[in-house]
Amino acid sequence: MSASSPNPAGGPLVGGPADPEHDPTASYALEPEYVEALTGRILATSGETKQSHSPINGAPVANIPQSTEDDVVEAFARARRAQLAWARTSLDHRAAIMMRLHDLLLERQEEILDLIVWESGKARAHAFDEVLHVALTARYYARTAHEHLDTRRKLGVAPVLTRVEVNRVPKGVVGIISPWNYPFTMAICDGLPALMAGNAVVTKPDAQTMLTALLGAQLLEEAGFPKDLWTVVAGPGSRVGMSIIAKADYVCFTGSTATGKRVAAACADRLIGCSLELGGKNPMLVLRDADPDKAAEGAVRAAFSNAGQLCVSIERMFVADQVYDRFVERFVARTQAMTLGATLAWGPDMGSLISQDQLDTVVAHVDDAVAKGARVLAGGRARPDLGPYFYEPTILEGVTPDMTCFGQETFGPVVSLYRFHDEADAVARANDGEYGLNASVYTRDGARGRALAAQIKCGTVNVNEAFAATFASVDSPMGGMRESGMGRRQGAEGIHRYTESQSVATQRVIRFSPMLGMSDKTYAKVMTANLKIMKKLGRA
Repeated sequence: MSASSPNPAGGPLVGGPADPEHDPTASYALEPEYVEALTGRILATSGETKQSHSPINGAPVANIPQSTEDDVVEAFARARRAQLAWARTSLDHRAAIMMRLHDLLLERQEEILDLIVWESGKARAHAFDEVLHVALTARYYARTAHEHLDTRRKLGVAPVLTRVEVNRVPKGVVGIISPWNYPFTMAICDGLPALMAGNAVVTKPDAQTMLTALLGAQLLEEAGFPKDLWTVVAGPGSRVGMSIIAKADYVCFTGSTATGKRVAAACADRLIGCSLELGGKNPMLVLRDADPDKAAEGAVRAAFSNAGQLCVSIERMFVADQVYDRFVERFVARTQAMTLGATLAWGPDMGSLISQDQLDTVVAHVDDAVAKGARVLAGGRARPDLGPYFYEPTILEGVTPDMTCFGQETFGPVVSLYRFHDEADAVARANDGEYGLNASVYTRDGARGRALAAQIKCGTVNVNEAFAATFASVDSPMGGMRESGMGRRQGAEGIHRYTESQSVATQRVIRFSPMLGMSDKTYAKVMTANLKIMKKLGRA
C-alpha cells in the first residue's frame, strides 16, 4: 500500500506506509465524506463534539457530535412512531430484511474490519470474530423467528371448553448502551432480536468506537430496516445514558459491574426490565488428563484474544500438578512466539489496548504483583515501539490474594497460573470471588468435563475451548451469574427479554361460577370432584 493510494480493500481508509510491516505507525486517515456521512446519523444538536483517536498510532479519527437530553427525548419520539408501524409487519417480512443484513455483512466485511481495527486497535483476526458473530445472530433470529414469537396454545383449565393462547408482545423501544471492546457486535447483536420481536432501538455506543457502531446502523438501514427504527445518540453516560434509561421500555447494558448496578437501580425505580453483562475474573481448569499442547493452544486464545479486553477472557488458570510443568512450558513458548502489530493487515496475533487508561490499569496490576513477589514467565512490558498502548501478553506465577490482580478484573493481556492437586479444591477456587461470567475446562474426557462444568458458578462454561464454543452457539443463552450480570443474550431468552407474554383465554359453554341454580356449596363440591377426575386422567 503506497502512502498516497487508497486502501486496496476498497474501504474508507486512505494513506498508510509503503511497507506496513516495517512502518506500522505511519499515518492513515478516514475519508472526510465517509466520516461526515456516519456522524450525521447521530441525533445531536448541542453543537459540541468530542474527538476520538486511533489506538494504532494516536491519530485523530473523528469529531463525534454530542447529544443533549432533549435529543434523547426526540430520539425516543421518533423511535416510538417507527415502532408502531414496525410492530404491524409480519415476521416473514422482518426475517427477510434480517437475512439481507446477513448477506450485506459478508459482502462489506473488509470495510467493517478496517473500521473496527482503526478505532479499537485490535488484530484483524479478532475483528473478524465480530463480523462472524453479527452475521450468525442475524441469520439465527431470521430463521427461528416463528419458533420464538408465534402465538402458542396452552392447556386450559377445562379441556375443550377453555382455549388459552400466549402472545409475545413487543415491549416498545429498547435502550442499548454498548461498550468499546467489541464495538461492532456489542453495538448491533443485542438489538437484532429486539427488532425481530417488533421493537425499536435507541442506542448509545461508546465514544471511543462510535464510527463502527454507526456503520452498523447504516448497514441496518441499507438492509431495509425503516428509518428511525434504530436511532443513535452520543455523549457521556451520566447525561445521555441516564436519559435513555428514563425513557426506555427495556434496557440492555454491557460494561462494568459498578455501572451495571447503577443501571439496574435506575431501571428498578421505573419498574422496567434490564439485562446486564458485566465484569468477570474468569477461570480455566486444566485437568490432570488434559492434552498439554491443546490446552496451551486454547490458553493463548483464552487469555490474549483482543489483548485480553474481552468480558469472557480467562484471567486465572488452575492447572493440575500432574500436567503443570508440561502445560506451562508449552503455554510460555506459545505466548513468547506471538506476533504483535499495529496494522490493518492480517497477520499479527494480538493488537493494541484501547487507551492510556487501559494501559495504566494493566501496568499497575503487573507492577503491583511483581513488587509483592509474583514471577513473570512471559511478557511484563509495555511496547511503545509498536504503538502508544501496546503491552506484551503476560503470564504471572505466584500471585497471592494481597495482589491487585488476584481478584480484580484486569481486562488486559495478563493471566495468573495456580497449581492444584484436588479437583474439588480447584472448583472451589474457581468459584471464589463475586464474578461468574465464563469458565473453561480442558480434559480428554468430555463427560467428566461437563460434570465438572455443572459445579462452576458461571453463566457459560466451555469444555476444551476458551470461549468461542458458547459465544458462537447463538441458540444457547449467554450471560453472567452473581456480579457478572443478569439476564441472557442469544437463544430464546435473548429475544423473549424484549417481549411481554400475554395470555388470552376464551371460555366456552360453562362459566367459573355457580350455574343452573347451584349454591356456592354445591359448586365447590362439583369443582372438587372435577379436580379429582383430572388427577386420575393425568392432567396438569
